[in-house]
Amino acid sequence: MITVDHVITRLTMGGSSENTVLTIEDLARAGYDSTLILGPESEPPVVDDARRRGCRIVEVSALGREVHPLRDLAAVGQLWRGFRRARPSIVHTHTSKAGFVGRLAARLAGVPVIIHQPHGHIFYGYWSPRKTALFVMLERVAARWTDTIVTLTPREVEEHLQRGIGRREQYAVVPSGVPTAALRDAAPARQAARDRLGLGHDAFVIAGVGRLVPIKGFDLLVTALAEIATRVPDAHVLLIGDGEERAALENHAAALGVAARLHITGATTEVMDALAAADVLAAPSRNEGMGRVLVEAMALGLPVVGTVVGGIPDVIVEECGRLVPPDDAPALADALTELGIDHPLRAKLGAAARPRAEAFSTEVAAGAMRAIYDRLARARGLR
Repeated sequence: MITVDHVITRLTMGGSSENTVLTIEDLARAGYDSTLILGPESEPPVVDDARRRGCRIVEVSALGREVHPLRDLAAVGQLWRGFRRARPSIVHTHTSKAGFVGRLAARLAGVPVIIHQPHGHIFYGYWSPRKTALFVMLERVAARWTDTIVTLTPREVEEHLQRGIGRREQYAVVPSGVPTAALRDAAPARQAARDRLGLGHDAFVIAGVGRLVPIKGFDLLVTALAEIATRVPDAHVLLIGDGEERAALENHAAALGVAARLHITGATTEVMDALAAADVLAAPSRNEGMGRVLVEAMALGLPVVGTVVGGIPDVIVEECGRLVPPDDAPALADALTELGIDHPLRAKLGAAARPRAEAFSTEVAAGAMRAIYDRLARARGLR
C-alpha cells in the first residue's frame, strides 16, 4: 500500500474541496492509502461529510488561509514533523497557500514524490499587482520542489507558464471530475424544484452557484438582471449559496428595482435540488479554475454562460453556451437575454450540453489522476 498525505488549507463548500475528496475516494480504490491534512478554518459539515465518505483527517492548527509569516512558519514545522513521523510516499497539496507550505515541508522532510494541484490560480482578480507578483514569485520557487503540477484545464497550464512557473513537462491536466450520471439520477423534476423555491412555471430562471464573494462576479449578474427584465418580463436570478456579499447583492437589487426577482437560497448542500429549477446557468466570474458548476449544469441539460477567465473557455464551447468578457454586465445581459427570448436555441444548447459534460466526468478525471500516480510511483520505485 502506497501512503499519501493530501494537504489543503480548509474544506469548504466548493469545487476544490469536493474535487479533493473525490480524488481521495478514487485513489483508495486504486491502492493508495490517503490521509487528508487540513487547517482549523474548515466548515464542520463539509469535514463531517468527508469523514462519512472514508477520509482519514488530521488537523494542523497553524494552517490558515491568510498570509501570516509566523503562523505559516509554524505550519511548515507542524507539517514537517507529521511527514517525518508518517513517512508518506507521496504528498499531494491542494490550493495555493497549502501548496506552498505543504511543498516546503515535504521537501524538507525528504518525501519521495510531491504533487501540487492549485485548483485554479490567483494570478488576477484577487489581489493587488504587488501582492500578486509576490505570490507568483513564490509559485516559481515551489515549482522547483514539485514532480507534477496538476491543472484543471489546458488554459491553466498556459497561464502558469506565461508567468514562468515550472516547465511544461511538469504539467498534467485533470478536470474537476463531476459524477454526471448520478447528478441526473438524483435531480428532481424541474417543476418540483420550482415549487419548492416558489418560482413560477413560466419564469425564465438564471442560476448562479457559489460563494457570494467578489471573485464570483454575482454583482454583475444582478446588474444584468435589471436590463434582462426589460426584455424578458418574467426573468429571475436564483443564487445558490451564501457569503459576505449577500446583503450588498440584495441592496443592489433593491436599488435597481429588481429585488423581487432575486432569490438567494443561503448555504445548502442540496445544490442540485435548486439548480434543477433553472433554465440557464450564469458564471460571471472574475477568475475561475474550471467552473465545476458549469459541468454540473450541463449534465442536467442546461445551457451555460460564462466569462473568458481561467479555465471557463476550456469548458464552454459554442454548441452548448456563450462566452462573454469579464466585468461586462451589458454583454452578460445580452447573452442571457438571447437565451431568455429564443426558446429553440436554449433547447438546442441544452441538448448539446449533456454530452459535453461527459468530458469532465468523474470517470475521466479518475483515470487521468491514477495515471499520474502510477507513473510517478513506478519512476520512484514505489511499486
